[in-house]
Amino acid sequence: MAALRAAKQALRREIKGRVAAVSDQEKLRQSRVVSQKLFRHPKYLSSQRVAVFLNMHDEVRTHDILQDIFKRGKACFIPRYFTQSSHMDMLRLRDMEEVKMLPLTSWNIQQPADDDCDREEALATGGLDLILMPGLGFDKKGNRLGRGKGFYDTYLERCRTHPKGKPYTIALAFKEQLCAEVPVGEHDILIDEVLYEDEE
Repeated sequence: MAALRAAKQALRREIKGRVAAVSDQEKLRQSRVVSQKLFRHPKYLSSQRVAVFLNMHDEVRTHDILQDIFKRGKACFIPRYFTQSSHMDMLRLRDMEEVKMLPLTSWNIQQPADDDCDREEALATGGLDLILMPGLGFDKKGNRLGRGKGFYDTYLERCRTHPKGKPYTIALAFKEQLCAEVPVGEHDILIDEVLYEDEE
């Protein structure tokens, strides 16, 4: 376990360095390419209940994706992380106005406040069809390197016990986040697909 943790930490440092060297303009350009790929994706088009992250600075920009989800009339859910644990809920957002009103956490992420109890939680109702996932690194086999808190792995385990079952998972990535191989342990859940700008 200690060796795996060390390997993950070393890879996190390496990827953070690679992504930090990418200009904001290039991050935005790649984000638009990834968004356009998503908008043509059959799984996205057929999904009615979609979870998407509100990006941090080193992640694919999701503003256009949020707008598209609302425009198409899909149900949109975003994460609320509980920073003292690995627990996360996916809470319903109704429109872009609600996005703008969300408070910032100490991690500089917008999310519904802890005492915001009126929002629908995806697993308390109809489950999810699709989760668009962040992460630090990915390989082409679907292995994901997160930030080490286990939020998404824990949430996907909860999804498996929902009547709807595990949703399809698509990671959104800059090409600088792609690795030859991500070191994984038994609790790391494979993702179905990684979307990034490839040499098409």
